[in-house]
Amino acid sequence: MIVMGILNVTPDSFADGGRHNDYEAAVKRGLEMIAEGVDIIDVGGESTKPGAERVPEVEELNRVIPIIKALAKYGVKISIDTMRASTAQAAIQAGAQIVNDVSGGLADPEMLKTVAALKVPYIAMHWRGHSKDMNSRAVYGDVVKEVIAELQQRIDSALEAGISKNNLIIDPGIGFAKDAQHNWDIIDSLDEFTALGYPVLIGASRKRFLGGDNPDDREKATIELTKRLAGTGIWGVRVHTVAPHKEVLSA
Repeated sequence: MIVMGILNVTPDSFADGGRHNDYEAAVKRGLEMIAEGVDIIDVGGESTKPGAERVPEVEELNRVIPIIKALAKYGVKISIDTMRASTAQAAIQAGAQIVNDVSGGLADPEMLKTVAALKVPYIAMHWRGHSKDMNSRAVYGDVVKEVIAELQQRIDSALEAGISKNNLIIDPGIGFAKDAQHNWDIIDSLDEFTALGYPVLIGASRKRFLGGDNPDDREKATIELTKRLAGTGIWGVRVHTVAPHKEVLSA
């Protein structure tokens, strides 16, 4: 199971906003993750926490492209966490190798065909709308069935756009338009997601449903969750720290 390290180059991300929001701090953190054995560094320039407002395209590019160029020199695999096709294109040209789109192609009608032309792996997450109002969309009859059905639509759209099946990774979107019980129901049913036949990424790191008022206080619970996920057959975890998760997975 791979460990994807989160590198938020933002002032407002929920767990680490502002900690790596300049070039020197971001590159330093990236090098620390490389030293700890990270498999993929996920670089993002736009917060997707509940209530977050979108940033202009030029701001997103100014945040992420210099960091990607700097870290790519070290041979590490980099994913770009973006909902914009233009940012995805620029990031791949700068040295990223994977596009991680929390909207699964819904936020930008150009995304899927852009990724298809780039011929790179694409992570499609389950998504029901932008951060500013996603909590109001957390309404389900059967969360597992509905998320799988909506993810299948994103899979179908990606394949129709020309993205290779071998380049497709899915993410059920823990915490995105989902309450705590929804998150746990999905985690308890991961076999139904892996049965779709695609690698599955789980991004639950330090999220509110793990308990505690402070995101940093949820790190222990995040590590315990990685330990639990190790036997589920998923492809990877997206986390804020690297060494503790690598240690758990190698035990």
